[in-house]
Amino acid sequence: MTTLPWQDPDTIRSVLADSRTWAVVGLSGNPHRTAFRIAEFLQGQGKQIVPIHPSAPTVLGEQGYATLADVPFGIDCVDVFRRSEAAGEFADQAVAVGAGSVWFQLGVIDEAAFERTRAAGVPMVMDTCPKIEWPRTEWER
Repeated sequence: MTTLPWQDPDTIRSVLADSRTWAVVGLSGNPHRTAFRIAEFLQGQGKQIVPIHPSAPTVLGEQGYATLADVPFGIDCVDVFRRSEAAGEFADQAVAVGAGSVWFQLGVIDEAAFERTRAAGVPMVMDTCPKIEWPRTEWER
């Protein structure tokens, strides 16, 4: 089986294991949205979530910020819940703020953003979900 470069198992394991602070782009307080459910899952795994949304709501007890640049502390992973055509700018912003990694959710693919992000030395995962990948790596943690 050939692995897509943006679904490298070692990168996935590393991001899941080493990323403590997850900025979730597109996270609002709507519990019916996928971003909310994934942020809730990440919290359940001991991760700190940081809502990134233009209205900067407090979500799941965590202060929100309008942009990645507004976050006053380090971000280990930027998890992007945006359509593919809009997601690349968030990968660029993640690199600009010094985020440790970038994760594009299931169905979100931007190969040019992947190449730019990796060229900047930032690990990136695309077109999958931490909640899907977590059980696949659980035996290793």
